[in-house]
Amino acid sequence: MKPGIHPEYRPVVFRDRSADFAFLTRSTARSDSTVEWEDGNTYPVVDVEISSASHPFYTGQQRVMDTQGRVEKFKKRYGQK
Repeated sequence: MKPGIHPEYRPVVFRDRSADFAFLTRSTARSDSTVEWEDGNTYPVVDVEISSASHPFYTGQQRVMDTQGRVEKFKKRYGQK
């Protein structure tokens, strides 16, 4: 690999707030916020909307995320003219 052209590869915490689940892995993802991990060190944290702890395929439970259809939501937001 050429030196100096690749992003920094470092430990990052990915956090799924809906399932109260977080895991530490290595990534090039950037984040301005940090979190203190279980080992006492501080790492950048990236919030994700869905992970293996909240995805229906892994949990076996169906979750309703959108109660209104997309067309109705659009009409409600912008109205009919």
